[in-house]
Amino acid sequence: MPHVVTGRCVDCKYTDCCAVCPVDCFYEVEEPAMLVIDPDACIDCQLCVPECPIHAIYEDEEVPECYKEWIEKNAELVAVGTQISEKKDALPGAKTLEEIQEYEKQQGWDVDEPRGA
Repeated sequence: MPHVVTGRCVDCKYTDCCAVCPVDCFYEVEEPAMLVIDPDACIDCQLCVPECPIHAIYEDEEVPECYKEWIEKNAELVAVGTQISEKKDALPGAKTLEEIQEYEKQQGWDVDEPRGA
């Protein structure tokens, strides 16, 4: 059961998660500007989940309905990404968890936070 980076990461790219991954399964993608997880490399250790300041990482079986498309997108985008294992600055204008939650609320989405976040 690999983990998935959801759309919450788009235009943010907080990389705290990359620095703790023991198998270097994170990839940086430029379009959309975000991180993704290689589902074939992820060992489901869950170390990344509490590190993400915007709670963008979920176990694939627990991804909220509004973000389900990101399960497949992670697998696809790994091929065009660059492996990343070090923390660096987030993108300028990266949203906070509160801003993301407010956006989700405005969309009418009821999003549970990831287990372990």
